[in-house]
Amino acid sequence: MKALICSEFGPASSLSLKMLGADEPLGPTQVRVRVNAAALNFFDTLIIQGKYQFKPDLPFSPAGELAGEVEALGSEVTNLSVGDRVMAYTKWGAARQQVTLPAEQCFKLPAAVDDNHAAGVMITYGTAIHGLRNRAQVKAGETVAVLGASGGAGLAAVEIAKAMGAKVIACASSAEKLEIAREHGADELINYAEQDLKAELKSVDGGSGVDVVYDVVGGDYAEQALRALKWKGRYLVVGFAAGDIPRLPANLMLLKGCDVRGVFWGRAIEEEPEAFNEDTEQLLAWLEAGVLKPRIHGVYSLEDYEQAFEEISSRRARGKVILRP
Repeated sequence: MKALICSEFGPASSLSLKMLGADEPLGPTQVRVRVNAAALNFFDTLIIQGKYQFKPDLPFSPAGELAGEVEALGSEVTNLSVGDRVMAYTKWGAARQQVTLPAEQCFKLPAAVDDNHAAGVMITYGTAIHGLRNRAQVKAGETVAVLGASGGAGLAAVEIAKAMGAKVIACASSAEKLEIAREHGADELINYAEQDLKAELKSVDGGSGVDVVYDVVGGDYAEQALRALKWKGRYLVVGFAAGDIPRLPANLMLLKGCDVRGVFWGRAIEEEPEAFNEDTEQLLAWLEAGVLKPRIHGVYSLEDYEQAFEEISSRRARGKVILRP
């Protein structure tokens, strides 16, 4: 079996392709899945450097989500069959030709959903539905501003917010990025490289501002967006793609009666498994119905992993980056 391996923490250039030995025996509740597609995310550029919340023991494979086909079952597995197409979240380890994982982590795929699109759903769309539905309790008719709206995480939030009936304000740093967000359902666009983010957001809804901010960027834009919240608005801390973790003035939360809520999907699926399962089934239903249309930035062979990582680390990715083992 061929696998992309991180043997020492460092940039993507320090990774290597290796042929691994024979399959280990399956545990009674495990399945072996042939990986047809594995998705890379921004956190993969951090985890291979030892800079992410999760620090796997070396050596490991990057990529935390996949789509593939069940090849073998443990003796106690009853919810899946050999040949079933599935998607799964693995934290890491998916950038290889086969993975072994608990059967409960696998979700059957509708026939209408292809592997490339399914591989990129679990993390970004899972985070978005958890953040917008479970943490912010977005209601139909509310206004949601998405910072970093053209990347995989931002586009997922745009689509989920629209599916929930919200008015979506896409915020990004170029006209090209904003046009992509418009194609995925954004109602209004703000170029924060050229426009005053706080002023533009506060002008929404007749000058009352926005109900929810979904922020995957952080940095200097965070406080501007927080200041544009309505009374009792919700600011969602999702990520820090800008690199800097913002320090938000506590007096703003007091004056606005607003909430700052963390969105840590990786922890939430462990603490609240029933909500995770419900969210995932909703995502699959929306995918099958065509409500969600994940954007694929590029599909790369396992041998082209350095280029795939570079698309993300250089912030060129407009949607999901997929590896085909």
